[in-house]
Amino acid sequence: MEGFLYFISVVIQVAMLVIGCYYTVISLVGCLFRKEPKATNTTNKTHKFALVVSAHNEEVVIGNLVDSMKNINYPEESYGIFVIADNCTDNTAEIARQHGAQVYERFNDELKGKGYALDWMFEKIYEMDYDAISVFDADNIVHPEYLNQMNKQFNKGYKAVQGYIDTKNPYDSWISLSYAISFWSINRTFQYARYTLGMCCQLCGTGFAVSTEVLKDIGWGATCLAEDMEFTMKLTLNNIKVGWAHDAIVYDEKPLTFSQSYKQRVRWMQGHADVLSRFFGKLIKKGIKEHNIIPIDCAFYLFQPVRLIALFYITLMSFTQTFMPDMFFEFADVIPAFVWNTIVICQLLFVPCTLLFEGRLNWKVIKGYIPYYFYSFTWFPISVVGIFKKNNKEWFHTQHTRTISLAEIEK
Repeated sequence: MEGFLYFISVVIQVAMLVIGCYYTVISLVGCLFRKEPKATNTTNKTHKFALVVSAHNEEVVIGNLVDSMKNINYPEESYGIFVIADNCTDNTAEIARQHGAQVYERFNDELKGKGYALDWMFEKIYEMDYDAISVFDADNIVHPEYLNQMNKQFNKGYKAVQGYIDTKNPYDSWISLSYAISFWSINRTFQYARYTLGMCCQLCGTGFAVSTEVLKDIGWGATCLAEDMEFTMKLTLNNIKVGWAHDAIVYDEKPLTFSQSYKQRVRWMQGHADVLSRFFGKLIKKGIKEHNIIPIDCAFYLFQPVRLIALFYITLMSFTQTFMPDMFFEFADVIPAFVWNTIVICQLLFVPCTLLFEGRLNWKVIKGYIPYYFYSFTWFPISVVGIFKKNNKEWFHTQHTRTISLAEIEK
């Protein structure tokens, strides 16, 4: 038994080192290089966008979102605003109408959740004259140049594009700041890097657009707790790359308390683990068969919850072997300690260097950096809970309370 555990520890360490080096190289590309991928079949079309919001009891924030959409710097006749009042028991529908949105009320006690609501709404939009559908959350604020930047990417030939997810309330609490630091870093080192390399970016649940033609062709059908991730993998299996619009900015409200954050991230991890179990093998098989790195890269992304648990295991076993060597089996120290220490130090420095590169580093962020690492550490237990609860499809609604305008954000 000890021999088997020793072998497993060897495999885990080597695998984590390889994947860690792979992610580090790609992240460095995102920070060091600023180039646009070569476009194919460029056009000069003004695409017509349907802006779709799935809202469940969002009367506090829906008005500001619709107002920001009405003020987008894009031809008025080239986009429409649609709000799904999904199983609402408050004044979401009425307020959205008052602010100028087209509202569709949906009541379904069985098929609950954003994915089902979008699927229901998309079928209606297919009958209208729109080139693409852009999805938002009710707590968002949309930058005036959002559609111009999206249109630019669609004119380069992309059929699905993710925008830049910013935070409208970064300094409300240490939790909201931790989310902001995480997203600011991911936007550059994960999304922008893959865009630069001509790989597939990831849809993030809000601030993205997909060609109506593609949606009609392959169907939405993404109804799990991580519908954005599910649809990204579906696109990849159909040879459709997700592009990136770095200047198509959407401001998203982040949770204020650890309790809210824990519930939200467990839900994310439940969905992540569900998608992992259904798409990992298909992506690896496609990548190997077609000699294509893109599906394999997406599979690596799906592997993140397992990777987090494995890294926690390595850290725990290394600590135990050092301070309590007689309590457990011999841990395979196949990777020298200085290598792991170097990796840890690089990771500690990588995020602040990225934020400095992005112009986000200030005293408030520096002070929030220690709590951010506690936030990051909590992904380990959250990953475990998410994997074990992956078959639980119950949707947890995050309460949004931050009424803020674009002018206040920019100030």
